Amino acid sequence: MSTTIGFLGLGGMGLPMAANLVAAGFRVHAWNRSPGKAAALTGATACRTPREAALGAEFVLTMLADDAAVEGVTGGPDGILAGLTPGSVHIGMSTISVAATRRLARLHADQGCGFIAAPVFGRPEAAKARQLWIVPGGHAELLRRAEPVFAALGQGTFPQAAAEHAALAKLAGNFLIGATIEGLGEALSLGEKGGLDPERLLAMLTGTLFGSPVVRNYGARIARTEFVPPGFTLMLARKDFRLIQEAAREQDVPMPLAELVSDRLTEAIRLGREGYDFAGFASVIREESGLAEMRR
Repeated sequence: MSTTIGFLGLGGMGLPMAANLVAAGFRVHAWNRSPGKAAALTGATACRTPREAALGAEFVLTMLADDAAVEGVTGGPDGILAGLTPGSVHIGMSTISVAATRRLARLHADQGCGFIAAPVFGRPEAAKARQLWIVPGGHAELLRRAEPVFAALGQGTFPQAAAEHAALAKLAGNFLIGATIEGLGEALSLGEKGGLDPERLLAMLTGTLFGSPVVRNYGARIARTEFVPPGFTLMLARKDFRLIQEAAREQDVPMPLAELVSDRLTEAIRLGREGYDFAGFASVIREESGLAEMRR
C-alpha cells in the first residue's frame, strides 16, 4: 500500500491509531506537540511541523483535544493547509464543536482540499484493538476514498451527509454517555444506601435490560469506585459538555440533563478530580447521597 498519511496528535487515542495505520501498510508522517512521541512511533517518519506531516500526504488525520488545537495546526505557514495539495483530504477525528467543523470545512474548500469530520466512539483500548466506531461526515466521494483508512482503525462506520452532521452526531452520543453515567451513579447510590452490594446490583441490571457496553464498563468503575487511571478524563468530558450545551442553544433544544451533568463535572473538577475517568463524576453523586467513603 503506497498511500501516505499525515497523523497529528499522538496522545492516548492517537498513538494506537497511528500505530495501526503503520501496521496496515500506510506510510505515516507523524507529528506531535511533544516531538519525542513522534520519534518513538516505530515505522513512522517523525515530522517537525504539521506542514511537513502534510507534504505529499493523500490524507492528514488529526486527533487533538479541542477546537483551538485543531484549528491551530490547520492554518498558518507551518499548518496542514500549507502542506496539502489540492485534492488531498484532512480527516478531523477529534470531538470538536459544530461551529469549528463548519469553519474547517469552508477553509479547506477555499483551498481546493477536502475535509471530513470523523469523530470516534471508543476508548484507548478500543483504539489499540481497531474496535473504534467511526462517524464520518462529508462529500460522498471523499468518504469513499477514505474507506481503507477507516477500515484500518475501526470496526465500522456510520456515514453522515455533511461534516457538521458528524460533529453533532458525536456530541449527541457523548451526551448519552454522560446521561448514562448520571443514571448509573444515582441508581447504584440508591441501592448501596439501602444495603445492596453495588457490584451485584450492576450484574442484575446488565444481565436483564441494560447490557450495553456503556452500562457495563462505566457501571463497573462506579460500582467499584475505580476512577483512575482514566480512559477519558473529566476535563475532556467537561469540554464536550460545553460543546453539547452550545449546540443545544444553537438548535434551541432544552437539555436540562446536559446542564445537570455539566454541573456534576464542574463540581468534581473543583474538588480536584480532573484526572478521574469520565465515570468519576459519579463520586459527586455518592457524596451527595452520604456515601462519602471511597472503596478502593
